[in-house]
Amino acid sequence: MTQHSSATLPASLVLPARASVGLWWGLVGVAAFSFTVPFTRVAVGGLSPLFIGSGRAVVAAVLAAVALEATRQRRPRGRQWTRLAVVGAGVVIGFPLLTSYALTTAPASHGAVVIALLPAATATMAVLRGHERPPVSFWVIAVVGALAAMGFASAQWGGLGQLRWSDLLLFGAVVAAAIGYAEGGLLARELGAWQTVSWALVLCSPLMVVLAVLSISHQAPSATGVQWAAFAYLGVVSMFLGFFAWYHGLAIGPMAHVSQVQLVQPVLSISWAALLLGEELTWTTVVGGLVVIACAGAAVRVRLGIPTLPGAGRGD
Repeated sequence: MTQHSSATLPASLVLPARASVGLWWGLVGVAAFSFTVPFTRVAVGGLSPLFIGSGRAVVAAVLAAVALEATRQRRPRGRQWTRLAVVGAGVVIGFPLLTSYALTTAPASHGAVVIALLPAATATMAVLRGHERPPVSFWVIAVVGALAAMGFASAQWGGLGQLRWSDLLLFGAVVAAAIGYAEGGLLARELGAWQTVSWALVLCSPLMVVLAVLSISHQAPSATGVQWAAFAYLGVVSMFLGFFAWYHGLAIGPMAHVSQVQLVQPVLSISWAALLLGEELTWTTVVGGLVVIACAGAAVRVRLGIPTLPGAGRGD
């Protein structure tokens, strides 16, 4: 967290007995991603945002290349490379760099609440990309969620209209990731889930290497052991290993239900910010987070056509 909605992935029929297994794998992936925002906040204390955003992608790209070669994955063809570039621009380049710069000034809990809008944003991009015609309620909920996120961000800085550059960067990160996830969800049907992310990492690696070298030439990395550990986590887990657990859970399914586990991520991120970084958990953060999460969850459920009545969803 990205950083990871399956709003664009096709539903699959699975045995009910396997449902809990898929949910647990999905929860493992979400737990891994939930440390991304707090650990980015830790890393920017000693490393430049450009180095963090590009360097973590280089680390993940090396691991992705090894995994792709070891499993002899089929190479993408033709237009798939263009679509991979869209995925990479969103989740490999846009989201990591924008969040890294935003978290140099914004608290981790603040970033987690704004990024909680991501499931709804991904569902919106999926609707636009797939030329779907969801009910009016979907658009109403999506707009309310966006307004709630902006209202929370403004209130944190002293009132409405008080958005800062860090907020604009966070909203930009949400849009970038949503576009990448939406296109990636469609492309995953052809290449496979973790394979899509891995190929996107490899494709973007030359640019990210150049950016990493450029950042080092301007400012040599100088960080504490804890900050280097946070950076290592971002590269190895947030941008690579976390995807394996997350997509494995989606593959087991039911995808529509497993994808909603992602709504737990901002709650965990806010909790880690308070426990690990000592950030104050204000009522504004709690209420803002709950409203944004509720809107995101409602938007995803409406888009997927999941009933919200008690007992809904049984028999998947």
